[in-house]
Amino acid sequence: MSAAHLCDRSPEVDPEELVTSMTPPPRFDRVRFDTYVPNENEPSQAAAVRACREFAERVAAPARAKSGWRRLFGGGDAEPHAPGLYLDGGFGVGKTHLLASLWHTVPGPAKAYGTFVELTHLVGALGFAEAVARLSQHRLLAIDEFELDDPGDTMLVTRLLRELTDAGVFVAATSNTLPDKLGEGRFAAEDFLREIHSMSARFTVVRVDGPDYRHRGLPDAPNPLSDVDLEASAATTPGSTVDGFAELCAHLARLHPSRYGRLVDEVTTVHLRQVEPVADEAVALRVVALVDRLYDRAIPVVVSGKPLSAIFTEEMLLGGYRKKYLRATSRLIALARDAAVHT
Repeated sequence: MSAAHLCDRSPEVDPEELVTSMTPPPRFDRVRFDTYVPNENEPSQAAAVRACREFAERVAAPARAKSGWRRLFGGGDAEPHAPGLYLDGGFGVGKTHLLASLWHTVPGPAKAYGTFVELTHLVGALGFAEAVARLSQHRLLAIDEFELDDPGDTMLVTRLLRELTDAGVFVAATSNTLPDKLGEGRFAAEDFLREIHSMSARFTVVRVDGPDYRHRGLPDAPNPLSDVDLEASAATTPGSTVDGFAELCAHLARLHPSRYGRLVDEVTTVHLRQVEPVADEAVALRVVALVDRLYDRAIPVVVSGKPLSAIFTEEMLLGGYRKKYLRATSRLIALARDAAVHT
């Protein structure tokens, strides 16, 4: 039995599907506040649960008049609470768990959940006015992995959040970067300080501290397989794929990151042949986006070549995207460990 190849897939995602599919990914289908276990040594985690519960109650409360949000940012008497909740902290502390739990807690269908990449692609696919019209019908917009990687995103998202919060939409987001530090070290953020600060003013920031739970007390990642053993694993694992790492990286460049989730739909295990450290920033960011979609879907990863702990070069880890690369490495190692458990 020969395994399939991700490089043979070129999925398309209809704009309407982008809207209807804005729900938490499979890994977070069943998470709730009660299933989040705060680290006893990190009081900020229990405090974050309380803050998220309180925010969920505010979202579920009867809607305020839309003019109230305009008063908050356009003069007059300020509202007592910002319309946004921003979970800031390192990777592996359960921020996505809390965000998904918040989404699940808020009743009714008038809510949307997506990654930052998916949100910006939705705006591109529908057009700004139509995206605002659609999302304004929601009570809650939850945005995972919030980040501003270029000036265009800064302007787009600032305007989008202004329109939505003025329309009475609550926004909850997770990120590894404080809202007033977004874009720092990546582009000329000082040229966009007014926009960045305007956006950050719409959020109440809740810090979530702690070590990466994915590796707490667990062994290191499994050693890479030989090419022969990797091919044998792929051939005997129903629903798996096998691709050369370099070939897959090239294929990702031909797909918008919003399509990466569809790329790995119904895949049981991903096998990557001859993994090498990534030294190109554009390639590395595509790898990060793919890893996030694999992690969302709990798809194990098996590799040959270099260890996954070295998938990004030391130079890359010293740059402006350090936190993204460390999060992706953490998630990859967890997925590799999952693969070892099932073999």
